[in-house]
Amino acid sequence: MRALVASSIDSTDPVSGLELREVPELSPPEGWEVVEVRAAALNHHDLWTLKGVGIRPDELPVVLGTDAAGVTAEGREVVVHAVLSAPGPHGDETIAPDFHLLSERGVPGALAERVAVPSRNLVPKPAGLSWEEAACLPTAYLTAFRMLTTKAQAKPGERLLVQGVGGGVATAAILLGRALGLEVHATGRTPERRADAERIGAIAHEPGARLPASVDIVVETVGAATWGHSLRALRPGGRLVVSGATTGGDPPAELARLFWRGLSVLGSSMGTRDELVGLIELLERTGTRPLVDCVVPIERARDGFVRLESGESFGKVVITP
Repeated sequence: MRALVASSIDSTDPVSGLELREVPELSPPEGWEVVEVRAAALNHHDLWTLKGVGIRPDELPVVLGTDAAGVTAEGREVVVHAVLSAPGPHGDETIAPDFHLLSERGVPGALAERVAVPSRNLVPKPAGLSWEEAACLPTAYLTAFRMLTTKAQAKPGERLLVQGVGGGVATAAILLGRALGLEVHATGRTPERRADAERIGAIAHEPGARLPASVDIVVETVGAATWGHSLRALRPGGRLVVSGATTGGDPPAELARLFWRGLSVLGSSMGTRDELVGLIELLERTGTRPLVDCVVPIERARDGFVRLESGESFGKVVITP
């Protein structure tokens, strides 16, 4: 079968290590199923693998990809949950000792004609979602959903600040925040990005700008560049939820602000299968749909990777095999 493979590592030119090649057919263990992929979305996780983050050269080649939707051998239309660890403490796969994703630890990923996962990782795809929309859900949208619901316990009418509009999780957080009944604010580096944020329902601000009022929740994926602003934007008792640090992971702690204002800092990574089910139910109930930037056939996947790396995409880049 054809698959998109990381064949080499280059921290400065990651896309140079991307290849479309024939790989062996899958031979999944008992309890796993093969899914014929109809659409697969790109994530920065794929670029990080090509840069050598979380993988050693002796583990190459590896089939990339964490996000997919497709059809089982029995004809069921499914969304693939990318977290492969068994449920850990409190039934949560994301904090299990063996937490890992598709395309990690030698498991072939989803950017291929077929992907194999445990049967429990298959969630029914509703008819109202296109293949391309469904493929967007397992990483960015699930991460944002968990941040807002399980972690922040968001309530209708609360104010949300999303830092760094344009990234996959940030865009998802705006759309899902609106679906949950929140007043959504967002920061963007350029006038174009701020216009994009307003187009999908956010009140846009320049980075670091003073907001009209303090917010209840901040979704933080940027890191050091926005950390201080995130803390200052929160009301006393507010919640800061972190799932990334694209500008660096060692910001000043500002401990005095944390304890004097009673702020909560909550870490979050991916989400559970049950949360993926909850995300899909929210989309069905509200009619909210993932934002797709472009759809690229697998033969031109390099174009999609270049677009993702450039930061020009707004919404998810989707590959169709």
